[in-house]
Amino acid sequence: MAATGAHLLLVDDDDDLLRLLSMRLMANGYRVTAVGSAEAALARLSIELPSLVISDIRLPDRDGMALFQQIRNQHPALPVILLTAHGTIPDAVEATTLGAYAYLTKPFDAKILLDRISQALALTAPATAGPDGDDSWRAEIISRSQAMAELLAEARLVAASDASVLIRGESGTGKELLARAIHRASRRANAPFIAVNCGAIPEQLLESELFGHVKGAYTGAVSSREGLVQAADGGTLFLDEIGDMPLLLQVKLLRVLQERVVRQLGSDVGRPVDVRVLSATHRDLDAAMVEGQFREDLYYRLNVITLTLPALAQRREDIGLLATRFLQMLASKYGKTVNGFAPDALEALTRAAWPGNVRQLYNVVEHVCALATAPLVPLTLVHRALRVPTLEVLSYTEAKQRFERNYLVQLLKLTDGNVSDAARLAERNRTEFYRLLSKYDLNAAQFREGGTVAEERQD
Repeated sequence: MAATGAHLLLVDDDDDLLRLLSMRLMANGYRVTAVGSAEAALARLSIELPSLVISDIRLPDRDGMALFQQIRNQHPALPVILLTAHGTIPDAVEATTLGAYAYLTKPFDAKILLDRISQALALTAPATAGPDGDDSWRAEIISRSQAMAELLAEARLVAASDASVLIRGESGTGKELLARAIHRASRRANAPFIAVNCGAIPEQLLESELFGHVKGAYTGAVSSREGLVQAADGGTLFLDEIGDMPLLLQVKLLRVLQERVVRQLGSDVGRPVDVRVLSATHRDLDAAMVEGQFREDLYYRLNVITLTLPALAQRREDIGLLATRFLQMLASKYGKTVNGFAPDALEALTRAAWPGNVRQLYNVVEHVCALATAPLVPLTLVHRALRVPTLEVLSYTEAKQRFERNYLVQLLKLTDGNVSDAARLAERNRTEFYRLLSKYDLNAAQFREGGTVAEERQD
């Protein structure tokens, strides 16, 4: 049965075949995009990621296998079915070895093709759906970018297994949110999710936090305590900033992962544990291994699958979406009537560098929300939160007027409001000087000591 609405990309230089195949697939409930070359296919992939690609091996501008390999490199979770009128056993073996879902020789049976499509989509269609068929598993991750869509598709596939996952990414990209999403999409969703920041807990306490201790194990251990590894039994243990874990504890963690048994400090009794381990780091663990700061055997135990979160600057189409959602949340939290961002303010957010990624964006939105006094957040407030120097570009007329006003004010301050003295310093007669004061609605009496507004008589 067709996955109604699934988007298929067809690539073939045979116009008649494209037309017939498109009609057949659309009649079965699919949405179809048909192109006649490899370059056109790559262009479409950059615009919208389909659910599946069906491509001919022989294309006018590029070998179909080369196109397939490029698709696999850029979109590893995207299934591809290859078609050819010149099929051979070696071709089929190579295609399937490299990861093609299926390889069909023309002329092919339409029913077989439909079956292959249905089977491929059955494996990948749930990429954005959780165990209950919805996307609640990733509800905390706000995104519409293609880069994140591909990452989430891979994460959903990974969630179905118990394989260890290493989540890489810069600080503030949302590594723990992704770990929680994987947990919610897994069979362990109803069991505990325990997060440990290995870089935030002092080394002397981290061992006890992870593995627990028995009474009297060390000075101050007045009672036995279960560790976080045991607390995660049946569920998921998330080790954030795993690159900061001391070498001694890396050895003990490796033993727990290998033996599936945890021993509390001060005890020789091992207790079996069933945990799925997700870990995260912003450090270069490959370099850390070379420097002897991270164990190679633990690295390969944790890094069965790697997922890399893109920096916020690599998913700029999400910035406005995230900023607006954060503003709604924070306005409700602070009881503020702030509905959104002025267009130029939103543009400034979109163009900012964001070295601190999503965490920095949240802090900036919290800043502007706390200080906002109008329904729309203005550009000036965004610049202030971003610590961007304000560059005000004035027209020549506005600049001249501002200079004249400030010049007159300075003269009146200098002469304590004496128009004759001020006019003399400006090398203008009193009549002309009064005309300038009137132009800018300045009253000389306001600059005299005491601020009186009485008429001048001494002039």
